[in-house]
Amino acid sequence: MHRGIGYLLAAAILGGSVWLATYLVSLAPEPERSEPPPPIPFARTAPVVAGSGAIAVHGTGTVRPSAEIDIVPQVGGRVVWTEPGFQSGGRVEAGQPIFRIEDADFVNHVREIEVAIEARQAELAVIQEEAAFARSEFEKYSRLRQEAGSTVSEAGPLALREPQLKAAQAALDREGVRLAAAKLALSRIEVRAPMDGYVLDESLETGQLVTAGQSVGRLIAADAVEVIVPLSDASAALIPDLWKLRAGDVERQVAARVIARYGDGSYAWKGYVDRTEVSLDERARTIDAIVRVPNPFSPGTRVTGTGGSGSPPLLVSKFVELEIQGVAPKSYFRVPRPALRPGNEVWVVGGDRKVSIVPVRVLQRVNDEAVVVGALEEGQLVVTGGVQFVTEGMVVQTGAGLAQ
Repeated sequence: MHRGIGYLLAAAILGGSVWLATYLVSLAPEPERSEPPPPIPFARTAPVVAGSGAIAVHGTGTVRPSAEIDIVPQVGGRVVWTEPGFQSGGRVEAGQPIFRIEDADFVNHVREIEVAIEARQAELAVIQEEAAFARSEFEKYSRLRQEAGSTVSEAGPLALREPQLKAAQAALDREGVRLAAAKLALSRIEVRAPMDGYVLDESLETGQLVTAGQSVGRLIAADAVEVIVPLSDASAALIPDLWKLRAGDVERQVAARVIARYGDGSYAWKGYVDRTEVSLDERARTIDAIVRVPNPFSPGTRVTGTGGSGSPPLLVSKFVELEIQGVAPKSYFRVPRPALRPGNEVWVVGGDRKVSIVPVRVLQRVNDEAVVVGALEEGQLVVTGGVQFVTEGMVVQTGAGLAQ
């Protein structure tokens, strides 16, 4: 019985404690409620860089010869001599003999025609004498007829041997033409290099029989090479006076630099934009500018890399990069490409961390950089990431703001 009373007493104490705690909590004042401040988005930024000088137009292309000629004999015969340097990779100079064809048949042909000419000259001399005698006889006959009071008629061409005289003269002239042709053929037994160049390939040996018109090798010009550079409309528009350029016009040139990689280094050669193609590339729809590089087989200037001895030439069929000197606007800027937004605009973060939307005109996109014109200033911060959209005057956090 005493145990039951203890349980009741404990329950009463516990219940009173719970009631007292609830009452005290109900008497406490309620805390003030306030809305949390809106979160400020974080934006990644990069500075604007002011540009100066000409804008470089970048492109790529493959080196090709500025001129390529097939070596073709104009007469046929047996080859009796070849220039030792006339082989693949060899160098020849303009006017240098390359190979020679046996001349015996050509010399005999010339002599044969010379003998025929002597015979024709003799025939013409005989006919001239006969014609002179015939005219003299006719004049004597006419004089006697006049003295006798008779009428004198004109002498016919046959009587004066005029047709025979013309035929003999024509035969002599024909032999003269044949002699000129024979001497020309004789002069062509020695084939000379038409230009300074390198032998691209050849198929010629001493003792070989060749025919007129048979290609025995190919030369490429040594004085220059060309690179076709496909350009977009925007890139082509940056080249000054592009459509006024004329091939070979040395007074109006746009400088260019051709860069090729060899081993661990890069080498450069100076060139210029010589002309443009008059039609778009059918597949890529690009404008093809043609860059001409003088003295391509002289050593290039090292741009990057170290080590190695000497410098390589600019080889034909080499894939190269190009830098063409473009226009030089009075004011333009370079920004990271991620800073460009749809509609050609950039988001500028001011000193108060407020965003301004600035429209720009894009002149060029190269790798991770864009060249633009607009109401920008050097050193301004432009948003490159972190936020997907902004409004004019929107506040953002930047790396500088977090550091503070």
